Amino acid sequence: MNQVKRRIAPLLAGLAVGALLLSGCSSDPLAEQYREGSSKGFIAGDGSVTEIAVANRGQAIEFSGVTETGETVTSADQLGEVLVVNFWYASCAPCRAEASDLQDINEQFENQGASFLGVNVRDQAPNAIAFNETYGVTYPSVLDVDAGAMQLAFSGSIPPNAVPTTLVLDAEGRVAARILGQVSSPSILETLIRDTIAESAGTSTDGGATE
Repeated sequence: MNQVKRRIAPLLAGLAVGALLLSGCSSDPLAEQYREGSSKGFIAGDGSVTEIAVANRGQAIEFSGVTETGETVTSADQLGEVLVVNFWYASCAPCRAEASDLQDINEQFENQGASFLGVNVRDQAPNAIAFNETYGVTYPSVLDVDAGAMQLAFSGSIPPNAVPTTLVLDAEGRVAARILGQVSSPSILETLIRDTIAESAGTSTDGGATE
């Protein structure tokens, strides 16, 4: 009998631990989304840069969403200039780390052929607004936590499979470049934007981003 008890005890303990793990996952929204097969279960990126040749960019990305202030934005509104799309959420440490750099670059290119749009993948409006106030972010963000429509719109091109992820769209609405993970070198993003603007102007620049 003692032998049987010794064998059963570890088994019961293992089952108990398993139950705790499962209950922990069930309360985790990302785990829920992963089991549902949605595209919201993001992983951390390494900051790697991918550039896409003009001939390989495929179709323009079409999207529509509502910002933290209740305004509707669409891809059609953005055509004709470069659009920088940053996927983020408020409790994401690298998102907080890159926020001021993104805002600085946004200001640098304001009225210079490029604009910024955030895509918040987890928060509701109050958290997104509080983040903007804390870090001085002035460009809008689409709230994508409920429907995931923005993430779906980009999934057929270069899926933003990490948060943060920053995409540079050309003037025709096609993905021209991606930074997977935190923008740790603002000069690289600046170069990507500048080069993409130059394409539309039919000019070239001296610099270039490297992978």
